[in-house]
Amino acid sequence: MISLCVLRVLARNCLSARAGNKVEMKCLVFAYSEIGVVGIETLLDLGETVCGIVTHADNPHENRWWRSVEELAFEKNIPAITPEDPNSPEILAWAQDRRPDIIFSFYYRKVLKQSLLKLGPLGAYNLHGSLLPKFRGRAPVNWAILEGATETGLTLHEMVERPDAGDIIGQEPVQILEHENARDVFDKLVPMARRLLTRLVPLLRDGRAPRLAQREEEATTFGARKPEDGRLDWNWPALRIHNMVRALTRPYPGAFTSLAGRKLFIWKGSVLNGRWDHLTPGQVL
Repeated sequence: MISLCVLRVLARNCLSARAGNKVEMKCLVFAYSEIGVVGIETLLDLGETVCGIVTHADNPHENRWWRSVEELAFEKNIPAITPEDPNSPEILAWAQDRRPDIIFSFYYRKVLKQSLLKLGPLGAYNLHGSLLPKFRGRAPVNWAILEGATETGLTLHEMVERPDAGDIIGQEPVQILEHENARDVFDKLVPMARRLLTRLVPLLRDGRAPRLAQREEEATTFGARKPEDGRLDWNWPALRIHNMVRALTRPYPGAFTSLAGRKLFIWKGSVLNGRWDHLTPGQVL
């Protein structure tokens, strides 16, 4: 049996020979959202070949404020599919036919199984919107704000079957300011994704990328959020309510409460000083 390390050495040697003939590294990309678009654009700018794209079908009923990966694939004439189950035998066969050297996931929403992850002899890597091992899981920016974090960032890490648990290849941090909402922070991550990939993809290609095991004792994991999770509890401390509002405000579904039997969305708030302490939480003035 040939070890994974040996396979990577063989792949690097093969790529080196191909590079002399100006043949690019073949990348199979699972991608969605604006960072998905930026990730693919960066690979192309680096001179790599995107041999196939797996993405999600654009939903006309979703408040989509990001560019479409599906449209980018059409524009660049890259083979692209939008399966419900990326781990099905049919998709695995399609991916094998792409013969990728490496696999990337940029904000793709589904977990990939080992049968897909092992297709690239240079490995499989995911771009995650937090400083791992903090805020593993879905919606990491929203959760970071909701939990009152003052810093987050981007992590490129090796993909394993357990989500967001593989070795860290590189990270870049960003501050979360008190007045910023989730869209503000996400917009900071977009150019950061381009910088991080521009720095790390050549290292992955050449087999020189660093690897740092995650410290499991420091890991935090959060699940996907649904619109109904945005209900405010007026018994919470004022700061937590403020964080909920800015974590879920537009373009996200929004934090809400009830007023006169109707749902009332709160899109912006602030924490006031102690002169209001005599009032009932949630009281409308």
